Amino acid sequence: MPHFYRYLFLLASLLTGINLLGHAQTAQERLITLSLQDAPFETFVKEVEAQSNFHFYYNPAAVDSFSVTIQVNQQPLQLVLNQVFKDSDYRYAFTPQGYVFITKGKDFHAQLPNNFFQRNTNTSDSPALAEGIVDKPYIAGEQSKKPTTSEAKLHVFGVKREGVTGNANLAGHLRDAKTGEPIIGATVYIQSPLLATNSDQYGYYSITLPVGEHELLIRGIGVKNSKRRIALYTSGKLDIEVEEDVRSLKEVLVEAEKDRNVAGMQMGLERLDIRAIKQVPTAFGETDVLRVVLTLPGVKSVGEGSTGMNVRGGSTDQNLILFNDATIYNPSHLFGFFSAFNPDIVKSVELHKSNIPARYGGRLSSVLEVTTKDGNKKKFAGSGGLGLLTSRLTLEGPIMKDKTSFLVAGRTTYSNWLLKQLPQETFRKSSASFYDLNAQINHELNSKNTLYVSGYFSKDNFRLGADSLYNFTNRNASVKWKHIFHNQLYGVLTGAYSHYGYGVQSDKNPVSASDMSFDMNQANLQADFNYFLNSKHTVDFGAISILYNVSPGSLTPIGSESLVIPDVLQREKAVESALYVSDQIDVSARLSVYIGLRYSFFNSIGPREVYTYAPNAPKTLSTLIDTVAYSSGQNIAFYHGPEYRFSARYGLTDNSSVKMSYNRMRQYIHMLSNTASMSPTDTWKLSDGNIRPQVGDQVALGYYRNFRSNTIELSVEGYYKKMQDFLDYRNGADIILNHHIETEVANAEGKAYGVEVMVKKLTGKVNGWVSYTYSRTLARLNNPAVSEVINNGEWYPSNYDKPHDFTLISNYRFSQRFSTSLNFTYSTGRPITLPIAKYQDGNAQRIFYSSRNQYRVPDYYRVDFAMNIEGNHKIKKLAHSSWTLAVYNLTGRRNPYSVYFRSEDGKINGYQLSIFGQPIPTITYNFKF
Repeated sequence: MPHFYRYLFLLASLLTGINLLGHAQTAQERLITLSLQDAPFETFVKEVEAQSNFHFYYNPAAVDSFSVTIQVNQQPLQLVLNQVFKDSDYRYAFTPQGYVFITKGKDFHAQLPNNFFQRNTNTSDSPALAEGIVDKPYIAGEQSKKPTTSEAKLHVFGVKREGVTGNANLAGHLRDAKTGEPIIGATVYIQSPLLATNSDQYGYYSITLPVGEHELLIRGIGVKNSKRRIALYTSGKLDIEVEEDVRSLKEVLVEAEKDRNVAGMQMGLERLDIRAIKQVPTAFGETDVLRVVLTLPGVKSVGEGSTGMNVRGGSTDQNLILFNDATIYNPSHLFGFFSAFNPDIVKSVELHKSNIPARYGGRLSSVLEVTTKDGNKKKFAGSGGLGLLTSRLTLEGPIMKDKTSFLVAGRTTYSNWLLKQLPQETFRKSSASFYDLNAQINHELNSKNTLYVSGYFSKDNFRLGADSLYNFTNRNASVKWKHIFHNQLYGVLTGAYSHYGYGVQSDKNPVSASDMSFDMNQANLQADFNYFLNSKHTVDFGAISILYNVSPGSLTPIGSESLVIPDVLQREKAVESALYVSDQIDVSARLSVYIGLRYSFFNSIGPREVYTYAPNAPKTLSTLIDTVAYSSGQNIAFYHGPEYRFSARYGLTDNSSVKMSYNRMRQYIHMLSNTASMSPTDTWKLSDGNIRPQVGDQVALGYYRNFRSNTIELSVEGYYKKMQDFLDYRNGADIILNHHIETEVANAEGKAYGVEVMVKKLTGKVNGWVSYTYSRTLARLNNPAVSEVINNGEWYPSNYDKPHDFTLISNYRFSQRFSTSLNFTYSTGRPITLPIAKYQDGNAQRIFYSSRNQYRVPDYYRVDFAMNIEGNHKIKKLAHSSWTLAVYNLTGRRNPYSVYFRSEDGKINGYQLSIFGQPIPTITYNFKF
């Protein structure tokens, strides 16, 4: 009897195929009439489909530069296509259903090969299914041990029952078929009805679909477009492995991002793939995550050699930088010339400038999330590079294949040799070095539980001349446990630790030899839950608690001859907590809404002595009236408040949309710095009874449009931001080892507004992006009851107010092995305060300064060029290598970093400091195996 069902199944398939073939032959007999001259291929397709029942399927990126010139009258489509694709590497194929597939450089077989259906020797009583085409029925709670890679296979979940309607959920993980790495941000969807979801940072997806058969489509950055055939009659799990796309970078990007610019909910969000980052030339030749982030619209720095970011008018401390969910407080190496992130282990970078998700908080301006690779679960692999200043090596591989992986990476510099080559004696006596280490292990306990453990350590040492020795360290660790409760709900419990500290040792003179230090420790516990309610609702909720332990500074003598008096500032402690919930609602195909609420709490706690000042008067030593002592754990100050999140998207057409968003953010910690840029000697201050937390509100509106089959993206975003109680400094402020720091700073108010325009071309040999930003950032101190009035109480430009910013990032790919990159950057010079006159005060000569930040340093512009040369692409090869030759600051412009003044022979002379005043050529050798 089982053989009877098998033969019946094959007979029905044969008859169906013959019937479809007959229809296809009839369809192919339809004749085509065309008259086109240099028409886009898309126009040709529309003309043919209008005259016939054919439907074309092709990759728009592969034909975006292909034009059609043809004159035919009543000709079969096959002859038309032969004429169109004559002397080209395009191929076509018909299917029995009348579909036409167009490929480039690859043959496509529209019919199954002979002997595809093999006789199934299974002797069970269940109906036989054609092996390789139909999977076994899904059983609740069961999941295939091996993720699927077959596109022909039909995956059946449950049993089909006549008349049964409704929805079912499908969930699983997307992974790289070669390495086992999770695929982040890929789109999983069906076309009819149009339902879609995205894989998260763990590669997890969950989508609710109508019961029945569907073609599940998968599209992601750096992977080939893929599909899976499913018959979904009950909720099930399907892990999917997809192959890496080895085409040129920008062709990969357009496939992953073609709809997101218009159809995605997020605005003010920039996603960067590491391969995009590696194409941008940087100083000293090493790929730099933060340098590339600084080329994005709305992101600026105060000058060259600084990794501190100013995002939409915010200061550098208003950015939350997360490295595998652990906070990084100083993301730089070697005077800011290198970022703290080893490029070989970075997988993706996301920058949130507005519409910041409710799960993030604690900063006013942005969230920069850097995610590393998990490690290869399939085989042992490695990568690295040798440059003029740095070397790096990364090793990864499976501990238990497909279940447990490890990754270790190290990077160091040997920059001292370069300093020895400089003509100035001061530099020849200087030294500078750094190293960083990364390690992580990921283990899949079972299909529902996964453990992630990662650690990071870095250290910098540098000495200028024979003067003080500077050192600073970052230590970070995180442990994450992911548990899948069921298809639609999973949670992640994260424990993280972050440490940042620096030391300045001065031992040149034994009498004044001293060591000044600062350290900050942060421990946090966070629980995040994702609930995929249905196709219209995605709910996120969770809680976080952070313990801060800060040593604001200490000064201790070195050696028995030192006369330095020890000085230690009081340690500060606080607990910051928050609860959040958000819901993304797809109201209709065109309208989507995101609503979120985060409620944060902050407790400054003892032990500590706190100074109190006279009310309604500026905080000065003359208004200090009392000192209050708090015991361990006793509450010193308590702040709390809601943080609102709202955004909406409305699709105007299939290729355009408008979006708006509103955020309220609260920030309870503040950076104290005597420079405009981030430096190793910056310290951090917790809010307390004298220094209030910062509050920021931002509203943004954007228009998004895609052109030429989604190969060109246009985005225009405008924003307005209002900030309260951010820290500014009084004139002549002294912030180093100050026991009364509240007398040197004041809670100011600020505002920022601007327009960002960005155009991306993501396909073709020439690709890249152009961005222009107009923005203003203003501050005001106008409350005499709190502090001295600055600039007569009028608005003045902040230190990082740079109204005009233009960036061009361009790449030209000659072949798969050779490409070039050319970048151009221009920005308005940053504000400064200048001495404008001298006057006599008694017997002393005084300097009269202009209003704060009334003048500007000269404008900044720079041109960079790079060539990327890859080795051959043979699959069986010991190691794959590439060379990068780059020139940073090609024109040798001496861009001013700062302007300073000296009194010389009774005159005040101004000087301009430039970090790079000449072209800097570099060469880097990269390899992987």
